[in-house]
Amino acid sequence: MRFATVNTNEGQLFGAVVEGGFLALSDEFPQWTTMRDVIAAGGLPELEAAAQGRAVTHQDGSFQYAIPVPNPEKIICVGVNFPDRNAEYKDGQDAPPNMSLFPRFARSFTGHGEALVRPPETPQLDYEGEIAVVIGKGGRRISQANAFDHIAALSLCNEGTLRDWVRHAKFNVTQGKNWDSSGAIGPWLVPFKDAKQLDDIRLTTHVNGELRQDDRTSRMLFPIRRQIEYISTFTTLVAGDIIITGTPTGAGARFDPPRYLVPGDEIIVAAEGIGELRNTVRDE
Repeated sequence: MRFATVNTNEGQLFGAVVEGGFLALSDEFPQWTTMRDVIAAGGLPELEAAAQGRAVTHQDGSFQYAIPVPNPEKIICVGVNFPDRNAEYKDGQDAPPNMSLFPRFARSFTGHGEALVRPPETPQLDYEGEIAVVIGKGGRRISQANAFDHIAALSLCNEGTLRDWVRHAKFNVTQGKNWDSSGAIGPWLVPFKDAKQLDDIRLTTHVNGELRQDDRTSRMLFPIRRQIEYISTFTTLVAGDIIITGTPTGAGARFDPPRYLVPGDEIIVAAEGIGELRNTVRDE
């Protein structure tokens, strides 16, 4: 079962993605205002039970996908998390002992099927396909052994980046990572039930049908268990928080010459067992 947040003529709704469209469940669970409330209450199994055997309430084409958790407290991204990605920097250094992290704000992401927005200040909009982990049970100083117990669901991310703006300062990349609607999360949430859903799955990114990124989660320099342990050491993770877990080599900036996104491009981020996140590009 897959769950989503969508925008409709009646407003923003949460529910299940079923054959032919979307099954709205918001009205049946008035105690939960958004998908974040569902996750905090451990309510995905209740949504799944309510959706069994039901027909769509909204046909495909009558709604737009929003980011699955519309108001997360935190979105934390992991940088340089695959071996070939580390080698791209050509600094002769092995992978560092600790991961690189940076925050993103919810409004920097749009939903599945929507256009990433290229701003007038720079043409250097780039793609980064990643797996998104949604925290279900909060905690502090979570051990790696228990880390997967804190995951509610999985999704996909195109962690769109304005490349020249990530180099505006010496010690951070935040301003290149947070342009409005420069990235996407979605289309949906897949409930996390088994380590096999994460330990060794294939992650790919295609641009206009061309395979650009291709790797497996088993090759991450900092596995997702370690990410949860490390991040929760310095900040309390809460239900609905999203961890964007790292992108493989092959982003547009690494071509010679660079191959940045332009209006009309289609980007598809895909991962085994999760699905496909599709977006186009438009100018602001």
